[in-house]
Amino acid sequence: MQSNQPENGQKKPERRLKNKYRNIFLAIIVLGIMAVGAGLGFLTATVQTAPGLKGEIRPAASSQIYDVHGKLITNVHSVENRVLVPIHKIPKDLQNAFIAAEDVRFYQHVGIDPRGILRAIWSNITNREVSEGGSTITQQLAKNALLTQERTLKRKIQEAVLALQIERQYSKTEILEMYLNQIYFGQGAYGVQAAAQVYFGKNVEQLNLAECAMLAGIPKSPNYYSPTNNLKVAKDRQAVVLDQMVKYGYLDAATAVQVKNEKLILVKNTGKSGSAVASYFIDYVTQQLVAKYGADAVYKEGLQIYTTLDLDMQNAAEQAMTNLPTYKTESNGIKQPQGALVAIDPHTGYIKAMVGGRGNDQFNRAVMAERQPGSAFKPFVYLAALESGMTAASVVDDSPISFGSWSPGNYDGKFHGHMTLRNALEDSINVIAVKLANQVGSDKPLYYAQQMGISTLVLQGSVSDRNLASALGGLTRGVTPLEIASAYGVLANQGVRAEPIAIIKVVDRNGKILEQNTSHSKAVVNERSAFILTDMMRGVITSGTGAGANIGRPSAGKTGTTSDYKDAWFVGFTPDLVAAVWMGNDSGGNLDGITGGDLPATIWRSFMSSALSKTPARDFTVPSGIVSVLISSRDGLLVTDPKNKNAYSEYFVDGTQPTKLSTEGDKTNKKTDINTNTKTQSTQPKTPTTTGKTDPAKKN
Repeated sequence: MQSNQPENGQKKPERRLKNKYRNIFLAIIVLGIMAVGAGLGFLTATVQTAPGLKGEIRPAASSQIYDVHGKLITNVHSVENRVLVPIHKIPKDLQNAFIAAEDVRFYQHVGIDPRGILRAIWSNITNREVSEGGSTITQQLAKNALLTQERTLKRKIQEAVLALQIERQYSKTEILEMYLNQIYFGQGAYGVQAAAQVYFGKNVEQLNLAECAMLAGIPKSPNYYSPTNNLKVAKDRQAVVLDQMVKYGYLDAATAVQVKNEKLILVKNTGKSGSAVASYFIDYVTQQLVAKYGADAVYKEGLQIYTTLDLDMQNAAEQAMTNLPTYKTESNGIKQPQGALVAIDPHTGYIKAMVGGRGNDQFNRAVMAERQPGSAFKPFVYLAALESGMTAASVVDDSPISFGSWSPGNYDGKFHGHMTLRNALEDSINVIAVKLANQVGSDKPLYYAQQMGISTLVLQGSVSDRNLASALGGLTRGVTPLEIASAYGVLANQGVRAEPIAIIKVVDRNGKILEQNTSHSKAVVNERSAFILTDMMRGVITSGTGAGANIGRPSAGKTGTTSDYKDAWFVGFTPDLVAAVWMGNDSGGNLDGITGGDLPATIWRSFMSSALSKTPARDFTVPSGIVSVLISSRDGLLVTDPKNKNAYSEYFVDGTQPTKLSTEGDKTNKKTDINTNTKTQSTQPKTPTTTGKTDPAKKN
């Protein structure tokens, strides 16, 4: 007879397991109910606190911009450049362009578009970035007219609720009319009528298809896509809008191609006052803030914006730039040649002063102008040589050499024989710079330039900077004054790069801190190499091509002039401040023989002398592992007699100093062609180097 005990013993664990699952299930239900209740409560509160359609819009308030010491620079006025126009005056092409670009299902949805949201989510996932938004035109109207720009779930819910209300209260035509009169187009223009006047100098009803497509592309990012800021980017955006119009049946493909090739005639903007303090810097800051918080936040919501600018240094910069000559004044009132000056604290990256031009236009040359640097690019070549094991006393023969059909030459048309790297850099010898680049490889100077902050280099494609012409500053695109100043700042900061920064803190009208920025630094160059190169560049000012920049305190720098005299530079630094000065014609015209050692060096000296007048002079810090040795300038070898006329004290990384005695003896230096006041610049290659491309030094 079998016992039932084992069966009974198994039922108890099963019962306990069932009870356990039942309890878990009940807990999940309870938690779900609580979550739904909390969600409904949040949703109800959000809807109840949403402003009504007839409620007051938040009163506009000017934003204030302060310098690094808390001094008020300016008020960003809340007055809007807006002229309302009825929908029947807005061209159908402009209406269709906006619908195609912003909300193709505008006439089908009820204010929110689930299909559009799903399409945006899918687009963003497949592109691995936020490439398409899900907000309808009605939602955008609700946000711009009645809500703040804050990016929160609460605001998005309120935006959707208000969009549904707007759709019930107004017709589609009325909604589109309000939207087109509400949106921001950059340059202070709100609504399509103001935008038509600002960009094209005509009323909205007079716009052609090309102009309509251009305007429809701007609101996505008003400052970035503004054709007065960057016409190429704006044209690319215009092409996207036209393609959307073709895609959704508002236009045929042939017409779109024709319109893309039409030349846009932009109005000459002379509205900027030349007397406004730090006007280019103010534009630079407000563009960043508009991109982040929206135009309404900047122009209406009373932000307190604390910047890195030093008003005293800014005034010194603007005064120094008055030394620019005037060869001609264009029909729009802009004087030529133009110039730019930007100064940075190399330890923090704080932008202390910025002049983007002659003060009467919208193009900020300090951050937007990509110009050929000429010999101002050579320090990257010499840094690559030092990092490859050479020293400031290494000797290279300045003698004829050819690379294919290109034979680089020097500014004075002469060859100087054997020279140390120090002397070659001081006198900006082109042939030696090319030989160094050839020895270490043309990619190595480009690598250090990138590491130190130059972002405009072209490294891929059939036309690139990966050739020996780049050693002389012949680049495909060029560099901006801001980036080359920042790159030189790495040397002043012992090999550490501090990212340029303009905004320290932003506070809203209620005292809430919206952002607080700190310096971002990274060691990118060996500190010993940075010091030795800095010391070599001191010679540029004390006895080389940059003698006109001497400010009577420890400083280093480099001149730069393109062989066609279209660009002239002086970039230099002390341990506390780095500044870049550029001058040239906007159209790329000739500077009548002005070199970097002439007027740019003079402007730099004037600015730095004033900007540092209250800063005690100090020398560059010598890092550990550096030794000083007496050597001969003729062969770079050891000298035992300190009275030797060719002897001087040179810095070396310990272990790299020469061990052999010089055989040159006490001979008279025969470099009769070396003049401390010589103006030296890049001689452009007459033919391609090794890539078969046209010499980039000839580009404007």
